[in-house]
Amino acid sequence: MSPTRAAARRTREEVDATLQTAKLNAAELLPTAHCLRFGPGASGAAAGDFCLLELEPALCQQLEAGQSLVIRGDKDEQAVLCSRDKTYDLKIADTSNMLLFIPGCKTPEQLRKEESQCSIVHTEIFGFSNNYWELRRCRPKLKKLKKLLMANTYEGPDSEKEDDLSRSKYTTKDLLDQIQASEEEIMAQLQVLNACEIGGYWRILEFDYEMKLLNHITQLVDSESWSFNKVPLNICLQELGPLEPEEMIEHCLKCYGKEYIEEGEVYFELNTDKICRAIAQMLLQNAVKFNLAEFQEVWQQSVPEGMVTSLDQLKGLALVDRHSRPEIIFLLKVDDLPEGNQERFNSLFSLREKWTEEDIAPYIQDLCGERQTTGALLTKYSRSSVQNGVKVYNSRRPIS
Repeated sequence: MSPTRAAARRTREEVDATLQTAKLNAAELLPTAHCLRFGPGASGAAAGDFCLLELEPALCQQLEAGQSLVIRGDKDEQAVLCSRDKTYDLKIADTSNMLLFIPGCKTPEQLRKEESQCSIVHTEIFGFSNNYWELRRCRPKLKKLKKLLMANTYEGPDSEKEDDLSRSKYTTKDLLDQIQASEEEIMAQLQVLNACEIGGYWRILEFDYEMKLLNHITQLVDSESWSFNKVPLNICLQELGPLEPEEMIEHCLKCYGKEYIEEGEVYFELNTDKICRAIAQMLLQNAVKFNLAEFQEVWQQSVPEGMVTSLDQLKGLALVDRHSRPEIIFLLKVDDLPEGNQERFNSLFSLREKWTEEDIAPYIQDLCGERQTTGALLTKYSRSSVQNGVKVYNSRRPIS
C-alpha cells in the first residue's frame, strides 16, 4: 500500500473522537472498530454489477453440502429458482440502505468470541448493491410438461409415428431444461401423468392404447378368476407378452395397481377407483353431454365384474349438472384448466355462474399452497351467498 493511502488510515484516537462527537459510550460497544473504504475495484463499480440472493437456512445448508440451485425459465417466462425438491419465485426487493460487500468482515457474534483489545480493522469494500433477490415458495409450473409430452403420444411399437424422426421426444435432461420445477416435482408429475421412459425418452401413452393394455389385463384377470388384489406379474407377462411389449404390460400394471412381493413373487393389487375412473373417461370423451342416469348404468356395465362405480371416483374429471332436466354429466378435466389462480377461477365461473364448495373444490385443490385451504382460495377469489339453503360461490368480478 502506498504511503499516501497508509496515512489516510484512521487511528484509534480518531475513532474515539468520532464516538465522542456522536455521543456514544465506547464502553457499551465492542472494542473492535471497522474502518471502511472503497477498494480500487468498487470505486468504479455501478449498482447492478453484483447480485445478492437471500436464502432460507435450509437452502444455505444444501449449498454448503455441495448441492446446486438452478434458475429455470425461457425468455418469455418469469424466472424461478429450483432446489432438488422445491420451486421458488424470484422477486427483486429494493432497499433504502446500500448493501456493501466486504470480504473477511467479521460479524458482532464472531467478534464477541474473540478476546481482543481495542483494535482497528481496516477493511476495503469490494462492491455494493441497492437491492437483492428474495425467494418465495411457489407451485411448480407443470402444465408445460403435459403439453410437451402430449404432442407426441405413444401409440404402441407398431405405430407409424415411431418411424417419424421429426417428432419431438424428451429425455430427463431435456425436461429439466424446459420445465420450471424441481427435479423431484417433475418426476412426481411424470408419475401422475402415467408417463414412462421408452428408449431413453419420456412418453405419455395414447389414451386408447392405454385402455387397450388395461382391457387385456382385466380380461386376463377375469378368465383366470384372479382376485383384483393379487394379480401375478410373471403370468401376466407370459400370457400377454405375445400381444403387447412386456414393459408396456408392466407399466400399465404400475399405473393401475400397487406392486408388492409375496413369497418371492411379484403381485399387483389393482386399484378399483383408478380403473373405474379411466373407463368413465373413455365413455365421456366421445360425448359432449351424457344423461346422468344412462351414463351411470352404462358405466357400471362397462367396468370389470366385481368393481363398483361411484361419482366420487370422478372428482376433477367430470362435472354433474343437477339443475338440468334430465340431469347430465360431462367431461371437465382439472389438468385442462389454466394454471394461474385468477385465470382458473375465471374459467370456472365462465363455465358455471355459481358453484357449491363440493363441486368446485376438486378443480382448485391443486392451487393450494403450503398450509392453504380451498376455503381460503374461495374467500379471496369469490363471493359467497345462500341459495335455497345451500352456500354457493360466484365470481368477485364480471366475467366476459
